[in-house]
Amino acid sequence: MALREIVKFGEDILRKKCRDVTSFDEKLGILLDDMTETLQSADGVGLAAPQVGLLRRVVVIDVRDGKGTIELVNPVVVEQHGVQIGNEGCLSAPGEWCEVERPMKVTVKAFDRHGSEFTVKGEGLLARALCHELDHLEGILFIDRVKQDIPERAEARK
Repeated sequence: MALREIVKFGEDILRKKCRDVTSFDEKLGILLDDMTETLQSADGVGLAAPQVGLLRRVVVIDVRDGKGTIELVNPVVVEQHGVQIGNEGCLSAPGEWCEVERPMKVTVKAFDRHGSEFTVKGEGLLARALCHELDHLEGILFIDRVKQDIPERAEARK
C-alpha cells in the first residue's frame, strides 16, 4: 500500500466526470488499498478517485462507526429520502467548511473490488458521505451545494 497525494481545489480533474471501472483486477485492489491508507492518514471520512488524480468511479468511506471502510466501485444512488443540512468539509479543501443540504437517507448500488454487486443504505453522516463522494465522481464539489458559510469558520479563514 502507498499514500497517494490528494488533489486540491482548483485542479481541473476535480471538475471532470469519471469513467466506469471495467476491470476488477489487481490494479483496482491496489487503488482501493492505497485510497484507504490515504483516507486514514488524512483523518478523513471519504475519498473519491479523482481526489487522488484518477478519473475512475471508485470511492472509499469510513464514518468511524466500527464497521470499517466501505469500498464502492461504480456506485449509483438508487433511492433517497428526507433532508439534512449540516457542516461539511473536504480533503481537497483543507480548512473549508460550509453548510450543505443532503438527503437524510440514501441507498446506493455498487460493486466490490471483485465485481460483486451490493447495496449500502446510509443515514445521517453515512448518507452525507455517500452523496459527497459520489458527487466527486460527477465533477461536483461540496461548495457547489453550499447553503451558507458557517460564520466562525469563515472568520477563521481571514
